[in-house]
Amino acid sequence: MTSIRLHLPGDPTDRSYDIVCGNGLLAGVGDLLGRSGARRAFVVVDAAVAGTHAAVVAEALTKAGIEHTVFPVPSGEASKSLDMVGRLWDEMARLALDRTTHVVAVGGGVIGDLAGFAAASFARGLPVWQVATTLVAQVDSAIGGKTGINLAGGKNLVGAFWQPRGVVADIDTLATLPTREFTSGLAEVVKYGMILDAEFFGWLEAHVEGILAREPADVAHAVHRSAALKAEVVERDERETSGLRAALNYGHTFGHAYETAAGYGSLLHGEAVAIGMARAARLARLLGRVSPELVGRQDSLLLRLGLPTSPPETAGLADDQLLAIMARDKKSLGGRLRFVLPDRVGHVDLVDGIDPDLVRQALHSV
Repeated sequence: MTSIRLHLPGDPTDRSYDIVCGNGLLAGVGDLLGRSGARRAFVVVDAAVAGTHAAVVAEALTKAGIEHTVFPVPSGEASKSLDMVGRLWDEMARLALDRTTHVVAVGGGVIGDLAGFAAASFARGLPVWQVATTLVAQVDSAIGGKTGINLAGGKNLVGAFWQPRGVVADIDTLATLPTREFTSGLAEVVKYGMILDAEFFGWLEAHVEGILAREPADVAHAVHRSAALKAEVVERDERETSGLRAALNYGHTFGHAYETAAGYGSLLHGEAVAIGMARAARLARLLGRVSPELVGRQDSLLLRLGLPTSPPETAGLADDQLLAIMARDKKSLGGRLRFVLPDRVGHVDLVDGIDPDLVRQALHSV
């Protein structure tokens, strides 16, 4: 077991917390909450893990003497909706939850974002814990306090910054993760190498086989290094005020547009991000920021990991629709397109005022 401390001093209290990575951690969630003073919990779980991982967490809470209610949520991006968060609010009100009740999110990014937003907004803020059971959640979405839901107009357009009390990344949960879900999460892992750590990118290139075979040591290193990089960025730019945290959205402006236009759930988040990173690299090449060799190197790693670099031909996505969605992206200013773009492996910048015609070219560039 390893622990990464994410330092977030606050007024009047320290908001720092631990990201705990390791094996067999679910059974210790009750003790973890108990040490924080929790006596009551509202457990929001992905229905797909309700009888497995969430059941272990519930048993741990019982053993720790923590009263709890389990609320299962249907799997999939469609659950990150106004309707579903409304159902959570109604149930929280019915149970008369107060600010001493701890919300526990058990599942992947959808559950973490949804439960986190419900916790941030109900009674003006309940403590929340992220128990991440998917790769994308363990390396990215569970860390840093971004919560939110989707609208028809775009991904994560409604949300709040609400830091968890702690993050639990039990690597054992990844052993039973469906192949497509595991592969999808690898897009976020590749992202960290591209934006922050060229050495890590090289390590990924050298360990593709072990990662795909889910060799424990390789998976543990990928999770721990990715989580540590995410924590470093959040510490320095919690609310995206300096532009540093925007780097974490590499590939996401394109990716979110593909997700939204295709219909939530058609593409998994990581699949859309992988396509988005491939398109962002091509846009960077068109702007003269990177060489064709860099584009090919990133493509090669994504494809070796089983990730797409182009949308399915059957998607039938129109350029104008994608551009309109991108213009509503949270990184856009006054409708002007801004993208996180690389200039080398391990470094990116937020680039403003991109010509839409170049974006169109990047959408179709090979």
